[in-house]
Order: sequence, then C-alpha cells, then structure tokens
Amino acid sequence: MSTPPTGGWTTGRIIEKDQPSERLVRLRLHVEDRVGHLPGQHYVVRLRAPDDYTAQRSYSVASDPDDPLLELAVELMPGGEVSGHLHDVAEIGDVLELRGPIGGYFVWEGEQRAICVGGGTGVVPFVSMQRYARRTGQDDRLNVVAVGRTGSQLPYFAELRRYGAFTALTRENLGDRVASPPYPDEVAPLVEKAEVAYVCGSPGFATYATRLLQESGMRADAIKVEQFGVTG
Repeated sequence: MSTPPTGGWTTGRIIEKDQPSERLVRLRLHVEDRVGHLPGQHYVVRLRAPDDYTAQRSYSVASDPDDPLLELAVELMPGGEVSGHLHDVAEIGDVLELRGPIGGYFVWEGEQRAICVGGGTGVVPFVSMQRYARRTGQDDRLNVVAVGRTGSQLPYFAELRRYGAFTALTRENLGDRVASPPYPDEVAPLVEKAEVAYVCGSPGFATYATRLLQESGMRADAIKVEQFGVTG
C-alpha cells in the first residue's frame, strides 16, 4: 500500500451543491493546493465566525482520487453547527477552510480483497472505493454491503446498486427482499472472498456490522472500523 497522503489546512471553493434527499447535501469543491487522497480518507471542514469562533467536523471523501473535484456528502444533524451551515447557508462560490486528506488506517487500493459494510452516510468512503475500483478494473476485489432505512434516505443508493453493492433496506421492501438488516447467510458468500473488512457508521451500527461479519465467517482481527457520533 502507498503511504497515505496527508494535507494541511487549505481552502476549497464550492463548485457544485445539490440535495439528493431532505437530510443530505452533496458538495463538490475545487481545493487549492490539493493533495491527492486515497479511497477511504476524510477531510475536516472548519467554519469561522466574525469573532473568530470556529467549529469543525470530519467528512469522508466520496470522490475517486482521479476526480478533479473533492466530493463530500453531509448529513444534516440535529443542532449541528457545521452540517446546518453547509445545508442551509453555504452557496456555490463560497470558500471553506479544509484540512486533509487525513487517515491511513481506513484506506483501500486493491492489494487485498475486501468487503465493506456501511450504514447510512457510512457508505460514503465506500463510494470512493467503488469508484476507484471501477476505474482501475478491480471491481472483483471489492464487495460493498450498504444498509439504509429507505432508498431515498441511503446516500448514493442508485449508484451503489448500479455498481453491484448488496443493498439492504430496513424499513422498505426492495424487490423480493423484505425490509430487514442483512442476514449472515446473505453476507457469508461475500466474506468468503475477502481478506479484509471495513465497517463505517454510527457506534450502534458499527457494533452490529462487526458482529454480522464475524457471524458470517470474517476474522475479528481483519475488521477495520470507523465510526462517527451524532454531533455535526
């Protein structure tokens, strides 16, 4: 694996902004002095008030490393200072303070066959991995399990399915699949092909997904976990 790149504080200008769902906003930014990222890394977004008060929050990168723009997907959190600003205030052309890319533990470049299990916005780093895998012809080395309440609430739902992710909705039937979390017998065939596993989501989801992988035959020491809290 390459040494994961790490960048310092810089700025990024919002080039595109859209809202795929009520609680999700997608930002695409041109980053000054950008350091190329690896799939699975994240950036910190920092907001600064006129009195110099600051608030910051980490967001996983969704874009392929080859993408000229940096893509972040931000979920609106109750009372979230950063997510609320990015949803309701930030506009195309605004400049944000950024630091990144960050992280070396949770990256994937195809050296090992992998299974990824993401819940809600926890799928975002796996979108980057999936885009990278398709561009580099390594689709067969990466399997993604994406879990959401409904299709409209799961970030990148259509793209994940188009690229072959196993998708489980817990509050909405999907084709012949009745609404429910993934079962071990559904995940086990994907685990059989994997040498490493990645889990991303809330603390509760991370605990569930880790147990699911182990029950499906994944070694505990081969599972990498990244979890996020409820502030934002």
